[in-house]
Amino acid sequence: MTAFRLAHLSDLQLPPPPLPFRWRDVASKRLLSRFAWRRKQHRHVQAVLDAIAAHMVSRAPDHVAITGDVVNFSTPEEFEAARAWLLALGDPREVTVSPGNHDALTAHGAPRDFAPWRPWLSDGQDGDFPHLRIRGPVAIVNLSSATPTALHLAQGALGRPQIDAAADLLRQANAQGLCRVVLVHHPVTRGIVSGRKALTDAAAFRAMLQAVGAELVLHGHAHEAHLARLPGPDRDIPVLAVPAASTPAGGHGEPARWNEIEITPDGTGFRIRVTAFGVTPALSVERLGAFVLHPAAQNPPSRPSPPEGAFL
Repeated sequence: MTAFRLAHLSDLQLPPPPLPFRWRDVASKRLLSRFAWRRKQHRHVQAVLDAIAAHMVSRAPDHVAITGDVVNFSTPEEFEAARAWLLALGDPREVTVSPGNHDALTAHGAPRDFAPWRPWLSDGQDGDFPHLRIRGPVAIVNLSSATPTALHLAQGALGRPQIDAAADLLRQANAQGLCRVVLVHHPVTRGIVSGRKALTDAAAFRAMLQAVGAELVLHGHAHEAHLARLPGPDRDIPVLAVPAASTPAGGHGEPARWNEIEITPDGTGFRIRVTAFGVTPALSVERLGAFVLHPAAQNPPSRPSPPEGAFL
């Protein structure tokens, strides 16, 4: 059967457009974040992101999943600039954005409920997260862990209502025989980020997934590639993350990367094959390697197999 190809990228952190000075920002987290951006703006380069995006578009995926931190300071100007960038990827119905902590840096002056990005969040459903988007054999369960936090914190939270609603959507999708892919910005497994950057209710979320199940969880936030597993009701759940999509090669942190995830019904479940593409210092994008996840197996590999190239 023809594979459904899902592209995953994260932590775009688009360089901000010129921002007006607002007195209200002096007393908010944005002021400190602007100072931090001056120190680390070389870590997020527009040309790198554009190279990654162009390569991804050239591969013509069936859908694109972006797991957060599209912008930096959650200003109205950034939301509009990001909207224009997202439109350049193609039809909003074929791109899903799960907001990150930078997208909700502060509630002061930020667009309410990420309104400018509504076409990329859901299929027009009203109400709060989570949102369900069904594409081919895949059910995309889009969550938001984005919430304003205090200074020096980059934590996220889902909340009990969102976790319970996600459980209902996962059950419905399972009953329809769909491959359930969960999008969230913050890591859900232990030990990937420090406490000040963690998902505060990750334990409750993991317990829900263990009870209900999913075929794949995608996240960002750590700016690193990760492959982990969570226990599910009858099989392990792969959890996959990519580095920031705007980080140059040879700089600070892992170079920008995107993953092409091929999902194919195989009669007993779904075969999921992942191919990673990364940026070079010359701003070309090259294939790094590939591996196969086996969600139907009791113990899927936590690392890529040597014949395919262990690059995580």
